[in-house]
Amino acid sequence: MRRMAHEGLGHPPACAHGSACAPPPARAVRAEAIGRRAFVKAGALALVGLAAPPPFLLRTAGAEQGAARGRVLVAVFQRGAVDGLSMIVPHGEPAYYAARAAIAIPRPEAGRADVAVDLDGFFGLHPALGPLKPLWDDRRLAAVHACGSPHSSRSHFDAQDFMETGTPGVKGTADGWLARALAASAAPASAFRAVALGSVLPRSLRGQPGALALPNVRDFNVGQDPGMPPDSRGARQGFEAMYAERSAGPLRDAGRESFEAMRALRDAGLERFPPSNGARYPRSRTGEGLRQIAQLIKADVGLEVGFVDSGGWDTHAAQGNERGQLAARFTDLAESLAAFDRDLGARMADVVVLTMSEFGRTVRENGNRGTDHGHGTAMLVLGGDVRGGRVLGRWPGLAPDHLYDRRDLAITTDFRDLFTEVATHHLHLPATTALFPGYTTPPASRPGLFA
Repeated sequence: MRRMAHEGLGHPPACAHGSACAPPPARAVRAEAIGRRAFVKAGALALVGLAAPPPFLLRTAGAEQGAARGRVLVAVFQRGAVDGLSMIVPHGEPAYYAARAAIAIPRPEAGRADVAVDLDGFFGLHPALGPLKPLWDDRRLAAVHACGSPHSSRSHFDAQDFMETGTPGVKGTADGWLARALAASAAPASAFRAVALGSVLPRSLRGQPGALALPNVRDFNVGQDPGMPPDSRGARQGFEAMYAERSAGPLRDAGRESFEAMRALRDAGLERFPPSNGARYPRSRTGEGLRQIAQLIKADVGLEVGFVDSGGWDTHAAQGNERGQLAARFTDLAESLAAFDRDLGARMADVVVLTMSEFGRTVRENGNRGTDHGHGTAMLVLGGDVRGGRVLGRWPGLAPDHLYDRRDLAITTDFRDLFTEVATHHLHLPATTALFPGYTTPPASRPGLFA
C-alpha cells in the first residue's frame, strides 16, 4: 500500500392594507409596467436568493466605498460525481489498469501528449488537465485523494445535500457549511460578502448571515435590461418608489436593500475589470462563473466566499479516456482554473479555490465503457498559501480487498476534515469554530495543506 505525503486518516402585489389603499402614482405605474421583468430577473434575486432575513444587505457601505482587500474562498462544485481516478490518475497502481481495460488513462511516456501527466512517479493528471501542471510545478496546486463523505449514499441528491450542509446522513439541516463559516468570520460586512453564480442559492450558503445568487452580475441592476427603453434611470427610480409604497415590513426592507446592493455593484464599475494578464476564459458555465468571481474580487466589493457550479460529471456511458466526454469536461475545468489564476495574478495570494464533488465513480468500468456511482474521489486546492505540488491523504489501494464494498475507492480523508482545514486556516476562523454539527476535526486528521 502506497502512502502519500500526509498520513492523516479521516473518520452532505397585493396591497398590504386592503382595497382602501390609494393607487400608486402614475410614474410608479409606468415603472411597474416596464420594470417588472427586469426586477424579477435581477433585483428579485437578492430576495429569493437570500437564505437569511434581509438585514445583511443593509451593510453595503463596504461595497459602495471600496472594501478593504480580504481573503476569499472560491468553491467549485463538480456536480454529478467526478471520476477522481481519471482526474488524479494512479498510474503506478497495476489494479487500476486491470479494472479499466477501455477507459484507463495511459501511463506517462516521454514525448506523448495523450498520456497521464506525471506528478510524483505514482500519480498523474489527466492529459486534459495539462494547463494545471505549471501551477503544480509552482507548488500552488495540491490534490487530496481518496476523499469524500463517510455516508454510503450513492444518490446525487442526498450526497450533495449531505456535503453542502456538512451533515452526512442527516436530512433537514437548515444551514450550509459555508454559511456557518461566514457567520464565524470577522471579515467586514458587505452586500457581496457571499455570491453564488447561478439562479438558485446552493445549500452550502443557506443560512445566516445570507448570500446572493446571481445568474450574471451584469443583470443585477434594474434599469439595465436590454429590453427596456432609454429612460431606464427614471423607470428604475419610479420602480423603487412603487416598490417602497406598495410593500410593507420585511418585504419593503428587502426591496430597499436590494436596490442599495444594485447601486453598490453599479458604482463598483465591474466593466473596468476585464480579464488581465492575457487570461482567456472558456465560454462555459464554469469559465463564466470564475470570470465574474474574479471581477468581484478585483473590484474590492468585499467578497469573502464565491461559489460556482460545474456540471456534467455523471459519466455512466462512453466516458472516454484521454479523449471523450470526460476529457472535454476536464479541459473546461483546467482552462477555467488556469485563466482564473492568470487573471488574478498576485491577488491569488489572498484567494483559495477548492473543488468538491458528492462522491466518486466505481473503480471497474461498466459494460457501457463508463463508470457508475462510487465512493471516494479527488479534490483540488489552489492558491493562497497552499503548499502545493503534493497529493495528500492516505492511498488505500485498489486491490479488491481494499475497496469500499469491493467496488469503490475507499475514503481515507473525510471531506469535513479537508473543508475545516481550508476554511479555518484561509479565512482565519477561530480555532473553536464548529463548522460541522456533531463532528470535531482534530488537527491530525486534516490533510496538511498549509504545513
